[in-house]
Amino acid sequence: MSVSIYGIKTCDTCRKARQWLSNAGIAHDWVDLREDGVDRQRLEDWRAALGDDALLNKRSKTWRDFDADQRAAAEADPVAVLVDHPTLVKRPILETATATLAGFSAARYEAALAGAD
Repeated sequence: MSVSIYGIKTCDTCRKARQWLSNAGIAHDWVDLREDGVDRQRLEDWRAALGDDALLNKRSKTWRDFDADQRAAAEADPVAVLVDHPTLVKRPILETATATLAGFSAARYEAALAGAD
């Protein structure tokens, strides 16, 4: 089973998700969005799987620092903005062959990973 988790190393929720995966004995690849970025195609795939509301983190510092025009642009075409500002991705993103999840919930992870066996 291939499991990847995308986030930011300083994010507490990302730390919880990674700790949960480790405690469950689930090997996973870690991708730091701030350091590694994310490509347009992967963002398009996430958008298709999650929708704009679940993908765009409007509680982030980056969002709060945006002016009205930047926010409008992000809402109109989130992928274009997320390529340049990956810290706006709601995180963590868990990706398996059969599931893509935004945010962390032990119950949701367990259900998604049970179906990935």
